[in-house]
Amino acid sequence: MRPARIAIVLVLATVLGATAACRKSIDPVAVLEPVDVVTGWFDAGIVEGGKNKLVPSVSLKLRNKGADPVRSVQINAIFRRVGEAEMWGEHFGWAVQRDDLAPGAVTGEMVLQSALGYTGDQPRLQMLQNSQFVDAKVELYLKQGSQVWAKLAEYPIQRQLLTR
Repeated sequence: MRPARIAIVLVLATVLGATAACRKSIDPVAVLEPVDVVTGWFDAGIVEGGKNKLVPSVSLKLRNKGADPVRSVQINAIFRRVGEAEMWGEHFGWAVQRDDLAPGAVTGEMVLQSALGYTGDQPRLQMLQNSQFVDAKVELYLKQGSQVWAKLAEYPIQRQLLTR
């Protein structure tokens, strides 16, 4: 390729990249709403010498209730035990990736789980009924680009066993 053509290609690539970067930023909390939310305790299998492990989990979809397409939104689920301020676990990921989520459209299901949870010798359902069991909650945060994380919603983790 000739140097002049290389220069033209580089200029075009820079202009296209700058145009994409200048895309209007949105407030994801204002335009995305959680739907089909299910919380519970995921059966994380057998660990630590044959003990059952349960971790708090939330599954949900997000609907674009705005008038414009949405893209590149991150989600962070913060899990806490009820009555405690300290974070117990988190799950970070993409709520909406680079493809546009059209107005009125819904994302695929997201399953967000803590790596931390409870382990015990009892059967899983009995673990949920143990007198030492402390309930948990999940706080969901969204952000787009370099914005600050903003709280979308908070849900109690239901005392139900989930298998996915």
